[in-house]
Amino acid sequence: MKLAIQPSFITGTITAPASKSAMQRSCALALLHAGTTLIRNPGVSNDDKAALSIIQDLGASVVKNKDGTITILGASVASNNNQHATSHKVIHCGESGLSIRMFTPIAASFDETIEINGSGSLLTRPMDFFDLILPQLGVQIISNEGKLPLKVTGPLQPAAVTVDGSLSSQFLTGMLMAYGTTAKKPVTITVSNLKSKPYIDLTLQMMELFGHNISHDQYETFTILPATKPSATIDYTVEGDWSGAAFLLVAGAIAGDITVKGLDVFSAQADKAILQALIASKAIISITPESIEIKKGILQPFHFDATDCPDLFPPLVALAAYCAGTSVIEGVGRLAHKESHRALTLQEEFGKMGLVIKLQDDLMIIEGGLPLTGTQGHSRHDHRIAMALAVAALGATGATSIEEAEAINKSYPDFYKHLASLGAALIYPS
Repeated sequence: MKLAIQPSFITGTITAPASKSAMQRSCALALLHAGTTLIRNPGVSNDDKAALSIIQDLGASVVKNKDGTITILGASVASNNNQHATSHKVIHCGESGLSIRMFTPIAASFDETIEINGSGSLLTRPMDFFDLILPQLGVQIISNEGKLPLKVTGPLQPAAVTVDGSLSSQFLTGMLMAYGTTAKKPVTITVSNLKSKPYIDLTLQMMELFGHNISHDQYETFTILPATKPSATIDYTVEGDWSGAAFLLVAGAIAGDITVKGLDVFSAQADKAILQALIASKAIISITPESIEIKKGILQPFHFDATDCPDLFPPLVALAAYCAGTSVIEGVGRLAHKESHRALTLQEEFGKMGLVIKLQDDLMIIEGGLPLTGTQGHSRHDHRIAMALAVAALGATGATSIEEAEAINKSYPDFYKHLASLGAALIYPS
């Protein structure tokens, strides 16, 4: 799909989408829960749909209720109740990096052989982590030279192990969930070079709700105790998504006067850090527990460390483009294994609009302040690139078109509809 965005001023109130980070974690925990989970405000992105499909293939029963909630019976309960939730031999993760990294250790905890596959860019992402770690835990694994598809034969035997957390914290999330369910006595995971610690905070926060007991020492040693028995029914409401909302907030700072609701300002989500960048850029912003108001103003260059929140690079580049001077974002090394090589993609796609981006070691240097020019852009099949281009287009001179604009369906399928509801001029092909 090709979409064109005309320069626009946006105004109004919008509610942030459901967090796919929280939604996918709730699906995994519901699968492992020996009871019923009621999920309110469920996500509807492609990644969320992949997680729901995976837990069904692993034995959970999923019922979508008329009121929009989802009821999930954990795999053990569904099996005992003779539900149509028998385990399949293949799970498909779509293009979800979180799903492949989280559900692989969980699948390895089952006493059978399960093949794990995906599509698109996920097929090229490195999965060497599992080749190294799972055999240490009694799991047989076959991979495609460290890439998908994977085939694991469990059950996983929790044991003290040391893992590298430098590529992604999502591997650790999967290990913690698998250990939390299978550990019969206290066991430790030692982690070196852990990145994206806030995402581990989110994992631990949600695991505690589901009766898991995990402590850590400075994010270096995690101690997993046998799970306590939580209530038979877990009632969980998926919080608003700071990752998707970051694009809305930047759009307001560039070309609007908007209010964003549905965000928890005390959330453990890493991308809540967008507020720090907006404040550093002198954006006109008002933050309350109920809503965030943000409007167009004179923006100043900023220096921001995105090592623990690399998904913020695309909206931060759009923001920096409108800051009068040179902005610097740290953490470029975290961008190589996303849906695209995001550092290079941002440099090339925003370069078409006239923005100069320099890459220097772990730094991205953006020379903002000059007018952006409408252009022919391409999402590179990356949802966050598509959204960043759309946001930057709001203040450009002339229309900007985006090829493969439907890439947003991976995380925020209503993004264009939400922009249009705020007054953005979007033109779809006839």
